Amino acid sequence: MSITDQAATAADLQDRVTALLAKTPTGLLIGGQWRAASDGGTFEVENPATGQVIATMASATREDAQAAMDAAAAAQESWARTPARERSEILRRAFDLVQERAEDLALLMTLEMGKPVAEAMGEVKYGGEFLRWFSEEAVRDYGRYVESPEGNLRMLVTRKPVGPCLLITPWNFPLAMATRKVAPAVAAGCTMVLKPARLTPLTSQYFAQLMIEAGIPAGVLNVVSSASAADVSEPIMADPRLRKVSFTGSTPVGKQLMKAATDNVLRTSMELGGNGPLIVFEDADIDKAVTGAMAAKMRNMGEACTAANRLLVHEDVAEEFIAKLAEKMAALKVGPGTEDGVSVGPLVEAKARDSVEAFVADAVERGAKVVVGGSRVDGPGYFFQPTLLRDVPTDARAVTEEIFGPVAPVVTFATEDEAVALANATEYGLASYVFTENISRGLRIGDRIEFGLMGLNVGVISNAAAPFGGVKQSGLGREGGAEGIAEYTSTQYIGVENPWTNVPNPGTGTPA
Repeated sequence: MSITDQAATAADLQDRVTALLAKTPTGLLIGGQWRAASDGGTFEVENPATGQVIATMASATREDAQAAMDAAAAAQESWARTPARERSEILRRAFDLVQERAEDLALLMTLEMGKPVAEAMGEVKYGGEFLRWFSEEAVRDYGRYVESPEGNLRMLVTRKPVGPCLLITPWNFPLAMATRKVAPAVAAGCTMVLKPARLTPLTSQYFAQLMIEAGIPAGVLNVVSSASAADVSEPIMADPRLRKVSFTGSTPVGKQLMKAATDNVLRTSMELGGNGPLIVFEDADIDKAVTGAMAAKMRNMGEACTAANRLLVHEDVAEEFIAKLAEKMAALKVGPGTEDGVSVGPLVEAKARDSVEAFVADAVERGAKVVVGGSRVDGPGYFFQPTLLRDVPTDARAVTEEIFGPVAPVVTFATEDEAVALANATEYGLASYVFTENISRGLRIGDRIEFGLMGLNVGVISNAAAPFGGVKQSGLGREGGAEGIAEYTSTQYIGVENPWTNVPNPGTGTPA
């Protein structure tokens, strides 16, 4: 019975959960084999809707991390020489398997991360698209062959796999962030060590098993979940055979990894924190802006680096916007993601709920007013009410820092210049959103604001075919799109003797 079937009973669901968890790997994937940690260590995974333990995982040690790196290094040469079509077909089979097992993957995400099943199904679709997109890009990694300007050489330029990669994924999108890194690495011909987030490793482990079923060779993809991120990252980052690290997570951790990457001059891709503005101008379609704000703010319970962290609204339309947004937010149903009709699940852990509560308290203390919500939800699990704040001062933490929760602070502005200044008044520069019916103004704002991504009259812009990444302290590099595979390649130039050297030119009879 489908987990989205309203007739499914609690007993049906529990049977499904039990069976799913039983077939989800909990060990370490090293050299094509699932195995226990070298010291027998484990860590537990909780369901944030209940606080109950749902799985016990093998916890990789430094020795296990080194073994995974050994496996990746040993497989690199043969994998790099594997025809692109073969790598493409593996990714395409993986895409098909993800579609077939969509309900398993969605339920796992809901169990370990908290998002409602319907939203988790959306992530399965989004995450799967990286497999399909890069299966197509694998065979289109073009080089060039041209004559040098002086005519004495032919220049052969090719792109080669950069080599073994360390991929570190966050807890908030446990499938999509794995596929967004694994797929281009596979397409380019790189081997990998994948380190899933401690809070949500199950979905990545299940996905890795699907990659095995799709035919990925032993050692190409290794997975080392661990209670200690340092036990995995430190020995691998220090290994001279590693050639790239790709990380999605907080800016402070990203900076640490970038410092460590300098010792071996590693290629780095960093998708870090955000403090995204959503700007609503006086000429905006307010209903469209409210719909966009709901999507940009409440997706994933606000636990997204692309979330609209600050709602910057023109003073002439602020009352209408706040009233309509309040109505939408008040209607959201909060509860376990497996329950019918729930649109807001729990935050991922108690610490996250406490943090969101502190953001609201700080804003109120500074003069903000609570329009909707404002409190944690009593009972088991880590729930917090969808919260709308108005009259929020610009020095409130909810404006200056990344909230990562279902709290929407509204700040008003009077002019276009003021809106741009408010939007750029942050160290971050990942996602931004602009609502205006004047296309020239929208494009003009795009030129002026310092963000790697901008949605114009839309609240969700992520797509496998688009380059994703930020500027300033939101990171560097791009994932997705044609740019995504380039991050996993290095450019090689071979100068070839001009084939006409010492050969008579047909037109003149003299050597070239």
